[in-house]
Amino acid sequence: MENYKKEFIEFMVDCQVLKFGDFVTKSGRKTPFFVNTGFYRTGTQLRKLGGYYAEAVREKFGLDFDVLFGPAYKGIPLSVAASMAISEKYDTDVRYCSNRKEIKDHGDKGILLGSPINDGDRVVIIEDVTTAGTSIEETLPIIKAQGTVDVVGLVVSVDRMERGQGEKSALKEIEEKYGIKTASIVTMAEVIDHLYNKEYKGRVVIDDGLKEAIDAYYEKYGAKN
Repeated sequence: MENYKKEFIEFMVDCQVLKFGDFVTKSGRKTPFFVNTGFYRTGTQLRKLGGYYAEAVREKFGLDFDVLFGPAYKGIPLSVAASMAISEKYDTDVRYCSNRKEIKDHGDKGILLGSPINDGDRVVIIEDVTTAGTSIEETLPIIKAQGTVDVVGLVVSVDRMERGQGEKSALKEIEEKYGIKTASIVTMAEVIDHLYNKEYKGRVVIDDGLKEAIDAYYEKYGAKN
């Protein structure tokens, strides 16, 4: 596993973004782990987060694209942080764009904030985490409505590696349904591999009991491929 992935896993634990316990996902599944990017709350944390996303974007999609689109609301700071990191790390200037939940009818009118999306633009979508693939169904029509746009792909922080609407993973379903590539900074398999029965800052984050609960969750909801 690449060092930046190991660092990112520990970074999520430190920021309390990756939590273990009893949770319910947006899709209604009871889960022993949860990823909440709303817990990135400082400038230092967002700067680091943007750097991890930048590495994942470059690794999967390269840097030959025009716009980094972050769906409202959590995607807004993600698109800003990652576009800044791409500029700083790779000396490449990409535009950031997000949508509003409500269309603005005065001043800077419309549904978008940040950069406009123009005909011919190549767009990468940036999100926190995708469980069942529902949010992409809301996001793509907004982007496509802006003109003749090439959606290059989708990058998330963590691939939960569980079923979407069918038996395949949510990210695989998105790839097949919409014809776009998907990527993640890390997968849950990598998270488990890095944290299971290993001491981190004086404690074992994933012990045998928690691993058993995670295994049971994947037995029920895990993707079949």
